[in-house]
Amino acid sequence: MVHRPDDTVQRDKHDLARFGYAQELFRTMGGFSNFALSFSIISILTGAVTLYDYGLNMGGPAEMAFGWPLVALFTLAVAASMGELASAFPTSGGTYHWASLLGGRGLGWFTAWFNIIGLIATLAGVDYGCALFITPLLGLGSTTRTISLVYSAILISHGMINHYGIRLVAWLNDLSVTVHIAGVVVIVGALLLFAPKQPVYFFVQTSRRSGNPYWWGFLLGLLQAQWTFTGYDASAHTAEETVDPRRRVPWGMLNAVAVSALVGYLLLFALTLAMRSVPDALGATDAGGNKIPAVLAILQQSLGRSGGGAMSLLAAMAMWFCGLSTVTSNSRTIYAFARDDGLPFSSLWRKVDAAHLTPVPAIWLAVGAALLIALYGGAYSVVTSMSTVGLYVAYVIPVFLGWRARKANVCAQRGPWHLGPYSEIVNLAAIVWTVFICVILVMPPNQLAGKTMLGLFVLLAVWYGVSERRRFRGPRELPGLHGGEIPFNLVKDG
Repeated sequence: MVHRPDDTVQRDKHDLARFGYAQELFRTMGGFSNFALSFSIISILTGAVTLYDYGLNMGGPAEMAFGWPLVALFTLAVAASMGELASAFPTSGGTYHWASLLGGRGLGWFTAWFNIIGLIATLAGVDYGCALFITPLLGLGSTTRTISLVYSAILISHGMINHYGIRLVAWLNDLSVTVHIAGVVVIVGALLLFAPKQPVYFFVQTSRRSGNPYWWGFLLGLLQAQWTFTGYDASAHTAEETVDPRRRVPWGMLNAVAVSALVGYLLLFALTLAMRSVPDALGATDAGGNKIPAVLAILQQSLGRSGGGAMSLLAAMAMWFCGLSTVTSNSRTIYAFARDDGLPFSSLWRKVDAAHLTPVPAIWLAVGAALLIALYGGAYSVVTSMSTVGLYVAYVIPVFLGWRARKANVCAQRGPWHLGPYSEIVNLAAIVWTVFICVILVMPPNQLAGKTMLGLFVLLAVWYGVSERRRFRGPRELPGLHGGEIPFNLVKDG
């Protein structure tokens, strides 16, 4: 008997029905497209580039040499831990569903909100970073007003493309992988072949420009790498649009982190050796006296204005793709939460466009929210800290709950993708690292991010206690809950 793709889609449809949901979204994504979505959101040409100034100011070149691989290693532990859960629960709810099914509807509700908040802040950070790069390249002048207009135009373009179909988004995400890989190869090749270079030992030199003890500045500088390694949960959020998600979604997340770690390190190596000096990179301005990003300065100083502009355009294209993928991930999170009546006006946000089979209201809610919070607090690092903390809180809650379930021997079975005997140690490493990095990222100068996230938690706690605890029912009831079909013994209220 010949196995046909339609047979797999039908199997996935019936698998989803076991979780109480109908197949409403268009299931066409293959494994590569699923990987491409997360890879595009990680976007080494976004996080590593737009926060290069921050990392360089905090830890100098050594921040790139040692901070990037340190963060990458522990992020792989987080991604692998999430991959196990994605294989067990292949739904668009992602972290929200995992937390709800393992810890109860209350933890699921908080997880969903932190995931949504983190993704909205990520979208704002990505697209504003893209605007910071594009505006001087277009010769428009890097004023706040101009950057804000360009930022708005970028956001609207992402909303329109997501509106009109997952096929187009999937195709563009596949193209995004080519742009990212080819862009890094071209930029690294140009810098290593044509740019004047520092000696190799410059890459591991320390620099203390922030006024803090070096070790503390280095830890603060980890934001550069940690913010880059966010958003790979997008593979899980599109599980209902992916064929054979129990296998392909975990590999999509893990491979996105692994490939980004390797390619990103090559990029940072080439950029840092091409730098004239740390002060030249951090103090560069355009013709109008407005500060420009350090990476843009390095490229222009080392390759000339035309060559540097061409390389910067490649980076800006990658940032645009990153924002496009972030809207996809964010809208699916909103849709899944609204489908279970978790949001105000859920009946609106869960609507799926009949012509395009996309959650159109959720798409534009994500875009509109990002427009409202761009550069909250007046500091780019504050917005990126908020997005990183929000997302990693949403990541670690279900990972902790899964680890706890295994420790208590309440697991019935797992999905086809899992870590076997290494689950416990990998999960524990992911939990400890996430708690550590979230504390670091809300320290000065990013204390506003910590205060904001704490304030949001208090507001959410009051809201849940007064209203949602009685009203919100959580994910749909699962058939066969006690029959051994579902991968874990699940908690229904909390």
